[in-house]
Amino acid sequence: MAKGTTGKDEVPEGPASEGPTAEGPTAESPTSRSTAEPVEDRRTRVTVLVALAANLVIAVAKLAGGLLAGSPALLSEAAHSVADSLNEIFLLAALRRSRRPADRRHPFGYGKERFFWSLLAAVGIFVMGGCFSFFQGVEALRTGAEERFSGYVAGLIVLGVALLAEGASLLRALHQARRQGGTAGLRDPALRTVLAEDGTAVLGVVLAATGMVLHMVTGQVVWEASASLAIGALLVCVAYGLGREARDQLIGEAADPETADRIRALLAAQPEIDSVEGLFTMRTGVDSALVAARVDLMPGLDSERVEEVAMRIKRSLAGVVPEADQIFLDVTDRPAREHGESPAATGERGGA
Repeated sequence: MAKGTTGKDEVPEGPASEGPTAEGPTAESPTSRSTAEPVEDRRTRVTVLVALAANLVIAVAKLAGGLLAGSPALLSEAAHSVADSLNEIFLLAALRRSRRPADRRHPFGYGKERFFWSLLAAVGIFVMGGCFSFFQGVEALRTGAEERFSGYVAGLIVLGVALLAEGASLLRALHQARRQGGTAGLRDPALRTVLAEDGTAVLGVVLAATGMVLHMVTGQVVWEASASLAIGALLVCVAYGLGREARDQLIGEAADPETADRIRALLAAQPEIDSVEGLFTMRTGVDSALVAARVDLMPGLDSERVEEVAMRIKRSLAGVVPEADQIFLDVTDRPAREHGESPAATGERGGA
């Protein structure tokens, strides 16, 4: 059989020739998913806005309290809230820009924009939050900190208000995550980042308050400096986890194994397919994916029949895997398997 590629939804052009060894459906231009904002995106936007409002207010309060009390732990928490506020702006940009329609320069759309802005958010947490917290902790150990009781009381009040605000934002994010099936398999990087930020913010407030109380009771600045260092370590770990996740998605992460197994099983169940020579998937957005499969058809099918089979298979795949908005079938012959070629190995095969 001759090699060829078909895309989803558009009818391929007519074959160049007929016969069992010369079917040639041509490559189709991919279609793009609707750019209308889904309900979940609107909910995520509200969640991000709630977190942004909370962090802006809390950052100002923590900064004022930290300067008044001369508290390195509270100043570290202020830097943490500033970093979170900037990250929420990144996430709002991600939600807006990732829904832009596909164009000639980006034929597969802008879904990966969300992963890019999530990576910037992770860098922001690392630099503005983690590094500044480490700096505050080291400076407190090196120079000490003047203890002002009234200032520390004001600082603890600020932390109490911050705990309530951060807790409310975290509950909002957890509620939305549960509506999307729980936090374990959460795919939206914007919501995942908000959850990580709010969770570390609540823990960071607890650490800062503990350090301040121990400093007041013992008079030893080492407690508060240790709290600042612990906040820095926490933020660096969270930033690393978020950055690694965003990196994998930007490089080109495959669909989850369960989805790949469903696709392979559907292809193998088609009576016209003799064997599935290769299956390649890649997430192109939060709710979109590219599927490229190389299949060997049963002998004796003419070109028109190949076109009909390809269109039916693509419709079936779209029904089984709704996020697969780009589907390419590479009809090949059995010798290709012996050479170990992939759909992306040669342009003539029309692979993804």
